[in-house]
Amino acid sequence: MERIAHFEKVSFERFYEDFKDTFPEFQTKEEIRKIYDYIPMPKRATKKSAGYDIFLPIGLTLNPGQTAKIPTGIRVKMRDDYVFMIYPRSGLGFKYRLQLNNTVGVIDADYYDSDNEGHIFIKITNDTNEDKTVVMQDHTAFSQGIFMQYGITDDDDVTTERNGGFGSTSK
Repeated sequence: MERIAHFEKVSFERFYEDFKDTFPEFQTKEEIRKIYDYIPMPKRATKKSAGYDIFLPIGLTLNPGQTAKIPTGIRVKMRDDYVFMIYPRSGLGFKYRLQLNNTVGVIDADYYDSDNEGHIFIKITNDTNEDKTVVMQDHTAFSQGIFMQYGITDDDDVTTERNGGFGSTSK
């Protein structure tokens, strides 16, 4: 198996700003530092798993119809001809209809160098039609990412470089 990427944490300063914006109930640097220090890196569950499990930095309860934007605290550096595709974990999707709001997350190789340090956010919704509440403890694997190689067309002449985070490539 070819090794093409490496996971890292974003800086504490980046995580602190993003986390307190998403979870205003956590405001002290000490509280958020403890969360940051214990962020697990994505990992595969078995040697034949394609997906890297991505973990919640804190416990989370989502009632039916509720949405949460999760600052994962991670970024990924990968070869230029790869993309990191993020999907819901099949068990949570099957049991609770836990879904990613953008269906599939696409992390491009140049996102690593963006102005937000390539901080991966994952927005999820409990889309149950069975009135089920999803309760997940901290460090629960709630999504998974798969590295995929891609190609470009013969006549592709793009020279533009990324200069921002979310939505910056369409500006």
